[in-house]
Amino acid sequence: MTARGIRNNNPGNLRHGSKWDGLAATQADPDFCQFVTMTKGCRALIKTLRTYVERHGLRTVRGIVNRWAPPSENDTGSYVRSVAAAVRHDADEPLRFEADPLLYLDLAKAIARHENGADAELITDDAWEVGMKEAGL
Repeated sequence: MTARGIRNNNPGNLRHGSKWDGLAATQADPDFCQFVTMTKGCRALIKTLRTYVERHGLRTVRGIVNRWAPPSENDTGSYVRSVAAAVRHDADEPLRFEADPLLYLDLAKAIARHENGADAELITDDAWEVGMKEAGL
């Protein structure tokens, strides 16, 4: 069976709470948002990352992942190592998003891979690119 985040068009497995653009009219999953398209799910993931950086001042992989996947619910240490390796940065290295806005995309893809395993490869480059543009990057 395909990973839950892919089935829900929600590659970051964002929980219910925010009134996202592109939410499906029926939210049958009791825990995670369901989006009408994968593009809308990619947009929501990237916008959340932007909020973490711009509003909350999180600028390291460790800081971002600890907020995204808190230790009370996840093996955050493993998650941090996975994402840091994928984006080719030390977990505690300050990330320079202003110099390289594509770091948001790299982080989003790494989170999607950790959340969905190999099924993350089902997300098209077009869904990521349009989602990134719709997220304001």
